Order: sequence, then C-alpha cells, then structure tokens
Amino acid sequence: MFTGIITDIGIVRMVQMRGDMRARIGCAYDMAGVDMGASIACDGVCLTVVAKGEDWFEVDISAETLSKTSIGSNGWAVGQRLNLERALRVGDELGGHIVSGHVDGVARIVAASRDGDSLRLTFEAPAALARFVAPKGSVALNGTSLTVNEVDGNRFGINLIPHTQEVTTWGDAAEGDAVNLEIDTLARYVARLAEAGH
Repeated sequence: MFTGIITDIGIVRMVQMRGDMRARIGCAYDMAGVDMGASIACDGVCLTVVAKGEDWFEVDISAETLSKTSIGSNGWAVGQRLNLERALRVGDELGGHIVSGHVDGVARIVAASRDGDSLRLTFEAPAALARFVAPKGSVALNGTSLTVNEVDGNRFGINLIPHTQEVTTWGDAAEGDAVNLEIDTLARYVARLAEAGH
C-alpha cells in the first residue's frame, strides 16, 4: 500500500528486454534499508526490488504490466525521470489517500495551461474508468495522489501547485503524455455496491 505522496524522483539507468523487461532505477533512497523483494511504486506501478546497489534498484516488469500501464505505451528510456514512493509502513502519515500501486488504465493529457503559478491539466480517461472519477475526489496519476477539480464526460481536470511540480515529475508534463491512472479504492467499492443494489 502507498499514499500517493512522492518521496523521490528516480532516473532510469538501464532497460533490457529478456522475457520480462528489467529496469535499473537510480534513486536517493538509503538502499541499505530497502530489502530484496520490497515494493516501490514507480510512476504509480507497484514493482518488486529484485537487485540493488548503493544508489539504485532493479525491477522486472511483466508483459501484463506493460500492457496495462504507460510503461508499455511510452516505453521507459534511459534518463527518464520517475515518481517513486516506498511502501507504507505501520505508523506512517497518510498524507494523500490509500493507493495500491495497481494501475487501472492509462489516461492521456489532452490540454495543459498555466493558471498563475499553477499548472492546469485536462486528462482523458478510458470510458470504463471515467465513471469512477468525481469532482473533489482523489485519483492517483503516475503515483501522485491528486484532487479532481472538474469532470466532463471522460475528461477531468487537475490543478498542480508549484510544490507538486517541483518534487515530482509533473513539472515535465506535456499535452499528449500517457499517464498511469489508479482510481480511488473507495470509489470502486461504492460503485460495486451501487451495482449490487445495496
């Protein structure tokens, strides 16, 4: 489990295809405190540490994960920056919302504009997921817990304050980018109960 509060920006150092995709990600984490098999959310995708060094870790990414995330849409290139978050520990502050790291689909940025110092982005969600996105509700986009401003059909808007742009990869966002979308767990269960007539 994660909170959607980004704690580091990683840099992709190596990508190999060998059955699954293997990626090496440079980071500022104290890797002595990261166990083999630990979960780290990389742009919102919960991945398992399979190798590590002093300032890097490696993950294997299955064909299933590639098909469901922006990793498969965009590919990861050496030098690419990624939002990172280590798994939640008992007693940690819940500053964002509960995020599983299980990406539901890929949304696309369809508009970007400046609003004072903030960046306003409009996203288009897959039709099957759009119904779970509500004004003033939470979504995780590339692993970042964000609040939805407005919803119009399959499109929804987000406002990014300067702090968020600085401490995440959102300062690099551009129209046309594919991003990992995880809908709020609570929204998923409310919709399921409504379908069941409860």
